[in-house]
Amino acid sequence: MSKPLNAGAAEEALKGPMLWVGAIVLALANFVAVLNMTIANVTVPNIAGALGAGSSQGTWVITSYAVAEAITVPLTGWLAARFGGVRMFSLSVVAFGVFSLLCGASSSLAMLIAMRVLQGLAGGPLLALSQTLLLRIFPREKTMQAMGLWAMTTLLAPVVGPVLGGWLCDNYSWPWVFFINVPAALLFGWVSWSLLKRYEGAPEKSRVDVVGMVLLVTWVAALQIMLDEGKDLDWFASTEIRALAVTAVVGFVAFVIWELTEQHPIVNLRVFRHRGFTACMLVLALAFGAFFGLNVLTPLWLQYNMGYTTTWAGMVVAWGGLLSVVFSPLAANWATRIDARYLIFAGVLWLGGITLWRSFASTDMTYWQICLPLVFMGVGLPLFYVPLTGVAMASVEEAETASASGLMNFVRTISGAFATSLVTTAWQNASIDAHAKLSGIVDGPNVVGSLLPHLGHYATGARAVVDYLVTSQSLMLSTNRLMLVIGAIFAGASCLIALAPKPARAVSADAVGH
Repeated sequence: MSKPLNAGAAEEALKGPMLWVGAIVLALANFVAVLNMTIANVTVPNIAGALGAGSSQGTWVITSYAVAEAITVPLTGWLAARFGGVRMFSLSVVAFGVFSLLCGASSSLAMLIAMRVLQGLAGGPLLALSQTLLLRIFPREKTMQAMGLWAMTTLLAPVVGPVLGGWLCDNYSWPWVFFINVPAALLFGWVSWSLLKRYEGAPEKSRVDVVGMVLLVTWVAALQIMLDEGKDLDWFASTEIRALAVTAVVGFVAFVIWELTEQHPIVNLRVFRHRGFTACMLVLALAFGAFFGLNVLTPLWLQYNMGYTTTWAGMVVAWGGLLSVVFSPLAANWATRIDARYLIFAGVLWLGGITLWRSFASTDMTYWQICLPLVFMGVGLPLFYVPLTGVAMASVEEAETASASGLMNFVRTISGAFATSLVTTAWQNASIDAHAKLSGIVDGPNVVGSLLPHLGHYATGARAVVDYLVTSQSLMLSTNRLMLVIGAIFAGASCLIALAPKPARAVSADAVGH
């Protein structure tokens, strides 16, 4: 860990408006990094067509970024100690802007994927360092305000991403999905260094854990590729998927053993010895995975079942962020007044209840009937995520905060990847199963089938109508079934916070951010 600030740093600490300028820059840099996890999702067909690639090849635009970001997120603690947190953050923001420019300027799919890898490597440190630097610049009594601001951008970005990506692609062209990052990243890099360099300490010259880094890259890359490609390759019926699964499991076990026994690990897994932190990570993995799964499921249902365009489906999902903006500062304030664990329990349980409400959807719902429960979901998101962040960071030792922040963002990234693969696969399988059952119910005695020959040339159209109705209802049934499962996961996750003891200290950032 880098050394403390010099003696004059405390006198130069940001105050008043400048404190909030620094905080907003950090939060928006985090927003941009999280936004790029989803902004390109809806543009894959356009990108693939423009660059002469198939849609399956185009998904590597998403996968490459996710793999690279997942690899660098848990390295944040080591990178901050080795190079300095403020320096690392500012360089990462600028690099993110440069690689975004090169993404938009790509003339081939291979070049775009390579630039997305570099963009993800630069984006990973932004997620954790934006959080740790917010803790660093805010007074201890305003810790929850800092976490509220950071959590709000983290929750809003995945919701805004598909809407913004679809709008840019429809009204301009796919490169603008990446170009939009450039001015913001360059500005944030300059402002963050100008304002926050006073918080920089002397970096620690620690040796590089090469073995740990290689193992991390191996198992994370294998896992992410397996999750992304599994549905297209029929999962474990594919030799490639089985090989990736074995590589991920063996690599993960070897990584854990090595990092726990290495004197200078590149990822400090010892923070999991704190019961409060471990409990928070369990809640985060299940609750955020469930939330991310809903964000994947909702556009699928709207586009394939309800006839919504990509842009309109994204606009529906965006309603989920409306009340998050309102309740994030409220949740931060409440967490300083009452036991944060009660807020976490209430927030996750609220999300479960709203999801169960959504499990009674039907194909004749209006736009506002679909949007209303999504609006109310915005109440539960900050109620669980803001205090959860505070409890997790307060459960570890101050010198471990940067490592804990990196691991927390890593858990969030991986849970989102798992949720995406599980939801898309389960939705497809459930709809096939429901279609088979409904077909038997609709025409069990083959009454409809026996009448079709008498309709002459209308028979084909009649058969298509019947199949359309069965398919539509099967998709609706599979969506509702998944909503029930996700609601149950939320309910179970809410109870796990009981495993966390009440933190013995408030969050401090004396050892964070460098």
